[in-house]
Amino acid sequence: MTVAGQGDRFPGSARLHLVDGVALLRTEEQVFEEMLVGWRNQQLARNLALSTIEKRAGRLRAFVEHTGGAFPWQWTPQHADEWFGDLQAVRACAHSTLRSYQDALRSFCAYVADLAYDWISVCEQRFGTHPIQVVHEWDTAAHVQKTESRPNKRAFTVDELQDFLRLRRRAGDEGPRSELKGLVTPVPGRDPGQDRV
Repeated sequence: MTVAGQGDRFPGSARLHLVDGVALLRTEEQVFEEMLVGWRNQQLARNLALSTIEKRAGRLRAFVEHTGGAFPWQWTPQHADEWFGDLQAVRACAHSTLRSYQDALRSFCAYVADLAYDWISVCEQRFGTHPIQVVHEWDTAAHVQKTESRPNKRAFTVDELQDFLRLRRRAGDEGPRSELKGLVTPVPGRDPGQDRV
């Protein structure tokens, strides 16, 4: 139910998406869907990739399902804690996956709780309450390592790669070097020990 011609508002603003005084069928669901549309527009205005935006929206829908159908103006920090606990304990999500779920929920809550977008006043008028931020920095997984992938999937460090190349050279040329991704073919007349990655 998007309203055109509201030039005084910016992408994601509630007044661009809901008409004042118009009755909605399934009000809660429609307001939530319009929040998602507004959030999508706000993220597009920030130049985020559409694929990223769609993944984030999917995570929010999963959160709503996990809460038993609670909507943003009903969410509590306990809802978020239970969901993140389940993601980690039951689904065994990787650290980076958990952080991406937390980031999606935190970003959406920041959007709907921002006074500039008018969702707080819309929710108070229609539901008698408003959305709040339910994910905080102190209760989320921190990005603490340069790489978050599992050890068997991470790339070699520079030192590990140099050690690997030294061992390969010591073992002699037992096969075509092209089998090893990223190796440089030695230059004739040059000491192979000088080849550093």
